[in-house]
Amino acid sequence: MEPSKSAEVASFVDQLYRQESRRVFATLVRLLRDFDLAEEAMHEAFTSAVEKWPIEGIPISPRAWLVSAGRFKAIDTIRRRVRFDESLGEIAQRLNRSGPDTTDFLDGESIEDDRLRLIFTCCHPAIAPHAQVALTLREVCGLRTEEIANAFLTSPATIAQRIVRGKAKIREAGIPFEIPTVAQMPQRLDSVLSVIYLVFNEGYSASSGEAVIRCELSEEAIRLGRLLVELLPDAEALGLLALMLIQESRRAARTSASGDIVLLEEQDRSLWSRDLIVEGSSLIERALTTRRFGAYTLQAAIAAVHAEAEHPESTDWKQIVALYDVLARVEPSPVVDLNRAVAIAMRDGPEAGLALIEPILNSGPLSQYHLAHAAKADLCRRMGRTREAGEAYRQALTLARQEPERRFLERRLRELE
Repeated sequence: MEPSKSAEVASFVDQLYRQESRRVFATLVRLLRDFDLAEEAMHEAFTSAVEKWPIEGIPISPRAWLVSAGRFKAIDTIRRRVRFDESLGEIAQRLNRSGPDTTDFLDGESIEDDRLRLIFTCCHPAIAPHAQVALTLREVCGLRTEEIANAFLTSPATIAQRIVRGKAKIREAGIPFEIPTVAQMPQRLDSVLSVIYLVFNEGYSASSGEAVIRCELSEEAIRLGRLLVELLPDAEALGLLALMLIQESRRAARTSASGDIVLLEEQDRSLWSRDLIVEGSSLIERALTTRRFGAYTLQAAIAAVHAEAEHPESTDWKQIVALYDVLARVEPSPVVDLNRAVAIAMRDGPEAGLALIEPILNSGPLSQYHLAHAAKADLCRRMGRTREAGEAYRQALTLARQEPERRFLERRLRELE
């Protein structure tokens, strides 16, 4: 085997792992009905690919090869364990029924839909809501426990406990790996939408690390959103997809060539994707006509107002505040209150916004949220209250985990000094 050939295949497998590992995992979960066994089989399949593909060549369908290899690895593992647990014998027999040289187990159930199936499994009503979201982010999307904890503004230990409990509930309750019927769908939809949106947010604005954007996550969330709308064109599914599309439309303008953050008011709007904005706006209109819309549709409408403004100065802040007023009634939260306060500052001046933000910070829930302190700092800066602005920027800096955000806050501090 030539070293260059081996290195080339290893690089290909590494890229494939980043792009396809969670899809392979989802299909293996469907086949094996065991999260831990599927995770082990998936990793063994990728290891096998690194060993065999330099010799045998890369298969026409790498993903199907990996699923098949993972399945055989799982059968071997179960056979080794069967002497200690007789219940595993039936699983091994079921997995082996299609024969050693066929991939019939993939027919009729598209691998493409397996991640959606896995989401609905993780979001079964028998599982506690917090565990549903944490479990899906970990198992479907492969986010680390720390990343999920940042999204929830809680500790990694708490998230790890939720994931363990969620897996145990699926196993103990015998929750099926399937997409629910239309009649069952509404009670499962809220958690699924929440999961998809959290995945998108982690891609749109990574909770930590060197990059602001993780394109693979935001693109995956949009793909899942499209699948869900195709399956169930519910108003809020439409609204969520619209929100993601309009937010995604600004991707190219949100960071500089060096990876630094570019604020909305400073972005080159010619870089915004008009196609995504048009598609998102059309989905908003569809959702609004149902008169059964909720928080996602309202957030999408707010994003659309920003997208419609050709220049920052032409932004209709009066309309945005009105939409936030409705959103605060439909789904009240400290983050909504913070965003509404910023919008009011843009409409009525920084003093009006600061009067609303300080009680939000003092009340507790957002005291460890770096963007709340950054918002206060910006309003103080605009009012010329340099000392208070510096204190708030420094507090935000101690809480920020994303390197581009930290560089932005450090730059603001230097400007004040």
